[in-house]
Amino acid sequence: MLFGSSGIRRRFDHELIRIALQTGSALGSWGDTLILGTDTRTTNGILSGALISGFLSSGGDVKTAGIVPTPVVAYATRTASTGCMVTASHNPEEYNGLKLFNPDGSSFTRAQQEILTRQIETYTWSDWAHQGGQSFYDAITPYTDSVLDKVQVNHELKVVLDCGCGAGSTVSPCLLSSLGTIPVCLNCHPAGHFARPSEPVESNLQFIPGMMKTSGAKVAVVHDGDADRMMAFDEKYRYIDGDHLLMLFTSYLGVKKVVTTVDASMAIEEMAEVRRTPVGDSFVSEELLSWGEFGGEPSGAWIFPRQSYCPDGPYAAALFCEIASEWNVADTLDAMPHYPVLRESVNRPDSREVLLAIGADNPTDGVRLSSEDGWCLVRASGTEPKIRFTVEGRTIQKAKEMMERGQELVRKGKTA
Repeated sequence: MLFGSSGIRRRFDHELIRIALQTGSALGSWGDTLILGTDTRTTNGILSGALISGFLSSGGDVKTAGIVPTPVVAYATRTASTGCMVTASHNPEEYNGLKLFNPDGSSFTRAQQEILTRQIETYTWSDWAHQGGQSFYDAITPYTDSVLDKVQVNHELKVVLDCGCGAGSTVSPCLLSSLGTIPVCLNCHPAGHFARPSEPVESNLQFIPGMMKTSGAKVAVVHDGDADRMMAFDEKYRYIDGDHLLMLFTSYLGVKKVVTTVDASMAIEEMAEVRRTPVGDSFVSEELLSWGEFGGEPSGAWIFPRQSYCPDGPYAAALFCEIASEWNVADTLDAMPHYPVLRESVNRPDSREVLLAIGADNPTDGVRLSSEDGWCLVRASGTEPKIRFTVEGRTIQKAKEMMERGQELVRKGKTA
C-alpha cells in the first residue's frame, strides 16, 4: 500500500526516489501549479528534485518554499492547485516521504489517494516544448501574518521552545517572538540530523523541565521534525499528555463538536460531541471537511479549521501561549477528568499480517476491544514496522486488564 496514515513514508532508497518522480508527474493532471516545501533531512535534495522533475515534465509550474513546516505548505496551497511536503514527520532521519494537500489545506482523502496511486503507474510526459517552470515562493510571511491575526498573547511570557532541529526552526521562534513572548530556544537551527528523537513524546523530552527551571520559563512547547505536531509542558513542569491538550484546546475555544481518533481518551466525550476516525491526521482532516469545529489526535496533531485543515504545530504553539497568558494551565488541567491511559508498542515486521489475522479490516485502523469501563486499540503503525497498543480504563487495574487482553489477542494471532 503506497499511502499510510499520514502520506507516503518509507526508508529512503531508490524506490522512494522513483515514487517521488512518478508522483510529481501524476500530480500534473491535478492542476498546473504545485507548492513544495521540505523539512531538514539530508535526503530532501534528491527527493524533492525527483518530484520537481516529474511535475515540470508534466508541463506544470513548481513554487518552492524551501525548508518550512508542513502547515506552512498546507496554508500556501491556497495559491496553487496542489501542495506537497517532502518529509517523514516524526520518523528517524533514515525515513522520508511525501504529504499531499488540497487548496483548503486538507490532506488528500482516501479516494484521492486511490486515484493518485493508479495514476502513478500510468504517468505521462510532455515534450521539450511544453515543460514547466520553477520559482521561489515566500510561504512563511503570509502564514505568519495569518496566525498573528488570530492569536494574541496578553502579557510577556517566557516559554521554552524546542524545535528538535526540524522545520519548525524556520517559523516558531520568530512567530512566538512576534506575539510578545520570550522564547528560550533549544535546537532551533535547521539541521540534517535531529538533536533528539523527533517524536515529541515525554521520554524524548526529559531535559525540558530542567531548562524551564533554569530559565524561569512559565511553560514549554515542542515540535517534531516537520512541525505539524506540538506538545507542551505546564507551569508545574509537567508534560501535558495529548488527551488533555485536546481537552484544553476544546475548553478554551468553546467548541461543541470535536473530531478525534479512536485512540483518544473517552474523557473528551464529557466536554463535547465527538466523532472518531481511524488513527492518522489525514482521517481527522477528512472528517472535519463535513463536520466539527476542531480536531486532533493524542500524538500532538491539532487541526484548526479557521486556519486550515492541516495539523498545525506553530499555530498550536501560539494558541497555547495565548492560553497560558490568560489561564493557569496546570490548575485547569488538574480540574479535568483523568483516566489511566497506557501505550506500548512492539517491533513486528509482520505487523500488517498479524492484524489481518486477528480480524482487522484494515491493519492501520486496527481492532478495538471495549468493555463498560475501558477499551484497548490494537493497530499496525502506518509509518513503522510496529504493532501499537493503546488502552484506557476508569482505574489503572482496568487499564492493565485491557492491555493484557490486547496483547493476548496478538500472541494468539497467526501469520501466513
